[in-house]
Amino acid sequence: MAATAMKVLLINGSPHANGCTQRALREVEKALNGEGIETENIHIGALDIRGCISCKSCVSLGKCVFDDIVNDVAAKFETANGIVVGSPVYYAGSNGTVLSFLDRLFYSTRFDKTMKVGACVLSSRRAGSTSAFDEINKYFTICSMPIVSSTYWNEVHGSAAEDVEKDLEGLQIMRNLGRNMAFMIKSIELGKEKYGLPEKEAKKFTNFADGL
Repeated sequence: MAATAMKVLLINGSPHANGCTQRALREVEKALNGEGIETENIHIGALDIRGCISCKSCVSLGKCVFDDIVNDVAAKFETANGIVVGSPVYYAGSNGTVLSFLDRLFYSTRFDKTMKVGACVLSSRRAGSTSAFDEINKYFTICSMPIVSSTYWNEVHGSAAEDVEKDLEGLQIMRNLGRNMAFMIKSIELGKEKYGLPEKEAKKFTNFADGL
């Protein structure tokens, strides 16, 4: 029986389909493909994606009440081994479209994300990347998703894709990120075969209703 292909989703949250963010993601993708990991590029940055309204309709519907790209990606995310979220940096934070997308993607999906691998890739002209880096990584940390690191923060610099070509360190970081991600995915799959996923306790929810 043939082994199931391992796959990573690459999310481009920039309004520009072929700008700095996509150039960084392409470098990650080449490294992943070189290690035998399948990839799929999804451009969300130019779409009109509204934020989560906490209506909780997803609990009964099994998907977000706003039936758009979020639900399309959710189905792919469920079967993927990992996800890379790319965003430009605006005012020391992520693109608002990216955050609206992630809020709804993570809130509306009830499938277990344990040991799916996550990473974020950022592009900025000069600074502000590290706060956006922290912002996106938090989506992974609440879902038992290991975060992939590289040889520096996962960022490239420039005002246009041509500028990123000159950021040799940034492009190297992207390649190292892709290789590290491939290694983590393969290692986790081997670990699942030998040991299974970590035991999960029934979820507790502290709401301070008792006055504590």
